[in-house]
Amino acid sequence: MNKNYETVFIINPVLSEKQVEDTVKKYKKILDSNKIKIVCNESLGFKELAYPINNKNSGFYHLFQYETEKIDFVKNLETELKRDRSILRYITVSLCKDALEYNSRRAKGEFNKKNKK
Repeated sequence: MNKNYETVFIINPVLSEKQVEDTVKKYKKILDSNKIKIVCNESLGFKELAYPINNKNSGFYHLFQYETEKIDFVKNLETELKRDRSILRYITVSLCKDALEYNSRRAKGEFNKKNKK
């Protein structure tokens, strides 16, 4: 049975836009080549960090949400992220049904709407 995962990683802010794109493409290619179903591939933008990492105060955030039954794939993906010098930090979490519902609502833009009175 497939499990849902979400991996968010922070890309070094000193990289050019092209290098950031290439880094994201590299990981998308890894997902594709392993026949992993990608649910969401989203750039979360350039953000300030809560604390410095490797003397950097900001970074480009990117999110992949995917389905797989191969736990080894997740471990291998994290090993790649760990070895990549352009990645400052990463985290992978297993998603429960409530998180899946929240993510699908967020993807539809339900939480971006401003209440007008």
